[in-house]
Amino acid sequence: MGARQIYEALKDQIVSRVYATGGQLPSSRNLANELGVSRTTVTVAYEQLSAEGFIELRQGARPRIAALPFGPCLKGAKRQQQSTQRLSAYGERLRASPRWLDYLPSSVMIDFRYGDLAATDFPALAWRKAVNAVIAQRPGRLAYDDPRGSLRLRQALQGYLWRARTLRCELEQIIIVNGSQQGLDLCARLLLDPGSDFVMENPGYRMARQIFTSTGASPVPVAVDGEGLQTELLETVRARLAYVTPSHQFPLGGVMPISRRHRLLEWARENDAYVIEDDYDSEYRFDISPVPPLHSLEGGRNVIYLGTISKTLSPMMRIGYLVVPPELQEVCATAKQLFDRHSPVTEQEALASLIESGGYESHVRRVRRLNRDRRETLLTALQCAFGERITVEGADAGLHVVVWFNELARSSEARLLQIMQHAGIGVYCISPLYEPPPPKTTSDRLGLVMGYSALGLKQIERGVQLLQVAIETVKEEF
Repeated sequence: MGARQIYEALKDQIVSRVYATGGQLPSSRNLANELGVSRTTVTVAYEQLSAEGFIELRQGARPRIAALPFGPCLKGAKRQQQSTQRLSAYGERLRASPRWLDYLPSSVMIDFRYGDLAATDFPALAWRKAVNAVIAQRPGRLAYDDPRGSLRLRQALQGYLWRARTLRCELEQIIIVNGSQQGLDLCARLLLDPGSDFVMENPGYRMARQIFTSTGASPVPVAVDGEGLQTELLETVRARLAYVTPSHQFPLGGVMPISRRHRLLEWARENDAYVIEDDYDSEYRFDISPVPPLHSLEGGRNVIYLGTISKTLSPMMRIGYLVVPPELQEVCATAKQLFDRHSPVTEQEALASLIESGGYESHVRRVRRLNRDRRETLLTALQCAFGERITVEGADAGLHVVVWFNELARSSEARLLQIMQHAGIGVYCISPLYEPPPPKTTSDRLGLVMGYSALGLKQIERGVQLLQVAIETVKEEF
């Protein structure tokens, strides 16, 4: 590799903003060692970049990226558009699906996004001790582990699920996955074919719907009400799979009664179908008693139980688990091994230690109290600001509520989001969770899904105050 090639490669990266303004390049010595060329060759390339104003050179310091008077180059994007390469059928389905990323915008100061947790709630000291203890054990060798997950963690979860959810299972039925998303993807790949049908709550969890449709399967949306999935609507439905959130329907918050649970399991048996029970936030119950999971009924036949620590410890840790029927044990373990061998062992062992010591359940009780206070603050603030002009659903459990604005139509969503974003407040409409959208005759109100578990009490109050101002502005315009 010559100086000209190094110059062209670095220039392309700088112009494309791979390196940010003020960022540093490797020293000439280090880059020469990495590329296997002489230091003089790299020095020539750096000097040319400096002469053209792309980098700044100073004696004894690494080269620094200069401020450029133009935006990033779009040359790579143009090359991509001209490509005639074909993707697989799976890739083409993903490319055709709606693109959405729920990352936190830098301009948002108060974010009511559902699923985030407060960093101050994380048990940092207990977790650090657990991780350090695992590292200190120093195994005799570093090797691949059981694809089903750490035996110690599966044993700890087996006891925890019985204590917390009255769920009985064998160790072999538990599969540790990288968060609930991988659990859903594993189920989709094993149970759905192109052309298969799957039942989806409407409204429901958008990511689950997209995972299932990426296999080429087709959704059969079934309406929900205050008691979750309306199982009487399943009478004429034939499908391979049903995805439900019976303990706290997402997003409306309904809890499925025992009669509907038995009706759903009966439908699954009659259709030789599986039910994925996503028990995503059952640790948070405020005004209602715990309801046994579907898996605890009728021996868990036809039920795949999906759990996660994303709502209790952190969504960044990516630890979830499946409890599968005995006939799926081996194939799920094989699929997990092919996906990524197994989930990271250190984090699994640390979580097992936290559960064994009682620290995890103590933490859950603590954050339940904290989120009860956040919920009460949000409900009080909403009542003071809007009174009878809103209807709140799903407040008895979980980490979010749905707020319906009775005097505003869905057509005002875009304007409300624009005003709130300008004010630095993140709010999220419920309409994208419907597929297909509800007819205007049934619900034309503007609805927001408001999470509160990542916010302080003052932030919640301030956020609702700004929401009130935005709502009044939208009402005047519409």
